[in-house]
Amino acid sequence: MRQPIESGHVSKQMAKHKTDEPRPPMEVSLDQRDVPWLEGRLWGLAEEISETLDETAHRTRYVNALTRGKKRFTPQNIDELRRLVEEDLRLHRAELSDGYQAAYDEISRGLDLPSKVTTTTSASVRRSIAHQIQRDLLRG
Repeated sequence: MRQPIESGHVSKQMAKHKTDEPRPPMEVSLDQRDVPWLEGRLWGLAEEISETLDETAHRTRYVNALTRGKKRFTPQNIDELRRLVEEDLRLHRAELSDGYQAAYDEISRGLDLPSKVTTTTSASVRRSIAHQIQRDLLRG
C-alpha cells in the first residue's frame, strides 16, 4: 500500500533537484514528423504567405478561420489548406523566396508519410509551437 506523500516531502524533493544555474533552452527542430507538428508548420507557412502577399493570397480567409477557431484542424481542412498554399506558391513564385517552397515541400512530404510519434504534449500545443517556429524561420 502506498503511503500518502506529505507536502513537505515534495517541497524537499523539488528543492534538492533545483539548481541556481538556468537550464539551457530546449532544442527544437522543425524536422519532426508527427501530424500536429506538420499541421502547425503548414499553418505558419500559410500565414506568412498571406502577410507577404498583403493578404491577397487565396488562403487568407481560410487561415483566418483556422486562427480564430472557426475551422478545425481536420484532415479535410488540412488538405484544403495544402491545395490553397500550393496554388499561391505556383501563382506568386516571383514574389516569394525559395524558402517558402522548400518549407512547403518538406511539410507536404511529412504529411504524406507522417511518423507515429508519441509525445506527452497536446496536439494543439505542438501545433502552436510549430506554427510560431515556422513563421520565425521564414522571417529570418
